[in-house]
Amino acid sequence: MGTRSYRPYTPSTRQVTISDFAEITKTEPEKSLTTSKHRAKGRNNRGRITSRRRGGGHKQLYRMIDFKRDKHNIPAKVAAIEYDPNRNARIALLYYQDGEKRYILHPNGLKVGTIVISGSEAPFEDGNALPLWKIPLGTSVHNVEFTPGKGGQIVRAAGASAQVVAKEGNYVTLKLPSGEVRLIRRECYATIGQVGNTDARNLSAGKAGRNRWKGRRPKVRGSVMNPVDHPHGGGEGRAPIGRSGPVTPWGKPTLGAKTRNRKKLSSKLIIRRRRKSSKRGRGGRES
Repeated sequence: MGTRSYRPYTPSTRQVTISDFAEITKTEPEKSLTTSKHRAKGRNNRGRITSRRRGGGHKQLYRMIDFKRDKHNIPAKVAAIEYDPNRNARIALLYYQDGEKRYILHPNGLKVGTIVISGSEAPFEDGNALPLWKIPLGTSVHNVEFTPGKGGQIVRAAGASAQVVAKEGNYVTLKLPSGEVRLIRRECYATIGQVGNTDARNLSAGKAGRNRWKGRRPKVRGSVMNPVDHPHGGGEGRAPIGRSGPVTPWGKPTLGAKTRNRKKLSSKLIIRRRRKSSKRGRGGRES
């Protein structure tokens, strides 16, 4: 689990860094656990673009991941660790004792041949899934449920982990990777350990073409557009945006403006808000 660089034969190979794929043990996916993937290309059900800069990209098979971990008290053996084109984390193929096969997110350090299990009486080992009230304080977890039985929805990216910091009443307090501290129902399941492929954050595409392979189309700054196309557009030369702050193409404040609904019911479960992140481009004035 590391990165690999190239000699600068071309301008792109000078900058590119890729994963060494050292942890991968199987190259072809389990056919029974794959399905075709519809690529929406940023369109909604009416065909209108609702998410810009999406389209193209290499064809992908979707791997069906077991986020619920609802096969309780049935041991499973890690048969292989595979690459998944749909996420930056690796996935582990499990063979259960009853003959069923499932994919799970690959926890950091989990080896082929290891036995994992899900359930309230499972031991505290990486890859095992337990309800939050059974997990000791200070433990790192991932694939955490919001609603009991719905399946893990947060802490699923490569290298991500949350920490169990307190237990009180019907809720467990988690510190999330964003820095947010929030309450989650004690019955919700989580998997012990950190998500694998921790070096994913250190990779560099090296060239625009690699992003096109992923289905990401070019981004154009609003300040180089015409006034009819973007509120930042127009002017002579490098003109300022002419507003009190940066806005979206539709005039909504952006790059730091809070968009969360103040009346959202789950707000009462958030003890501390997440850290502020800087998403501004060059000069801090683009959307």
